[in-house]
Amino acid sequence: MKTDEIEYEPRSVKNLVAEMKDTSELMVDLAYSAVLYENREIAKEVLDLEEHMNVLRYHAHISLMLAARNPRDAEQLVGIFQVVGAAEKIANAADDIASVLTLEVGLPDELRSALPEANEVVFRAEIDEESELGGRTLEDIDLETNTGVQVFAIKRDTDWIFAPGSDTQLLRGDVIFGEGPEVGVDEVYERATRRAWHREGAVPSDIEDLDRAVTGIVDLKNTSELAVGLAYSALLLESEEVATEVQALESKTDRLKKDLEEWVLDAAGRVDDVTELRGLLHLATSAEVIADAALEIADVVMRDIDLHPVIAQAIRESNEMIAGIKVAEGSELEGQTLGELLVESETGMYVMAVHRADDEWVYSPTSETDVEAGDTLIARGPENGKKRLEKMAGGN
Repeated sequence: MKTDEIEYEPRSVKNLVAEMKDTSELMVDLAYSAVLYENREIAKEVLDLEEHMNVLRYHAHISLMLAARNPRDAEQLVGIFQVVGAAEKIANAADDIASVLTLEVGLPDELRSALPEANEVVFRAEIDEESELGGRTLEDIDLETNTGVQVFAIKRDTDWIFAPGSDTQLLRGDVIFGEGPEVGVDEVYERATRRAWHREGAVPSDIEDLDRAVTGIVDLKNTSELAVGLAYSALLLESEEVATEVQALESKTDRLKKDLEEWVLDAAGRVDDVTELRGLLHLATSAEVIADAALEIADVVMRDIDLHPVIAQAIRESNEMIAGIKVAEGSELEGQTLGELLVESETGMYVMAVHRADDEWVYSPTSETDVEAGDTLIARGPENGKKRLEKMAGGN
């Protein structure tokens, strides 16, 4: 989309930054899901969102230039320009990931079958004109309780609804995006489209040691996505310590990319068609770009740039919220592990880090991580999920 085709509409910088954050993160989720589950429909949605990001960037740049009235304003707005630029780079990287499918860059057919067994799958479904879901709210159908499926975005004509709430009504013709266990996805997809969900069968792998490459791709995905989440957390908390962890994750991404490149070079002599391996390099490069962009966001804190308050406001008010939630004594969370609590499935919030009362940090906590009174959970997810987690963390 050319900028001369975009009609400028005055919008607040806060809303623009929040929407760019939400859109770029959604694009990454959809892009990886499209490639790992070979879903070309989802890949095309990523390309549409990339055009939307171009519009948001254009409006953001104009709004920021109009907002600078003096050198003091300009100094504070530097950090916002840096965040906007990084969000755009994340979106561009997501577009590159999706292009592995849309441009037929080349991936081993066996890649999907070599993936570790996924607990959740991502799907795209258009609500049929005769679907019983049309006209009902998410609270009415209560998909999460009945099927374990969470709807995380809705496309309505050309508009998007990110992290829809329980009172969001589904309309016939809406395109819903969700994730959940395979059996639940089967049911929701059929109820929405009135068709069975068809998926390609797994292809046995003839490539020696392919599982090493798959592990590398999954590690790159998880590390780069964590880096983005922690980068925004660093801004919200104005924490140099969290920002430094983003720097460490960016370095880890570089090492993972190097390891994958070495595997591809070695494997090239053992496959009939080396072009099948191009997509792996493509994914590795995109993950590195995402991690680099996360570091640019964290750099705003590390370089002690004077933060404009609109940055924290935008993060707090984005649809996928980031929050620091303190665990009170006597709360439902105290004395249990994250696995026992089922925090993610019960609230939709993903715990990225735990800040202990003694100032120790636990990044990428596992299901075995204990939660104690005085801990602060750094989590991201929908607003209603944040409220649920806050309630669980509150004392008696």
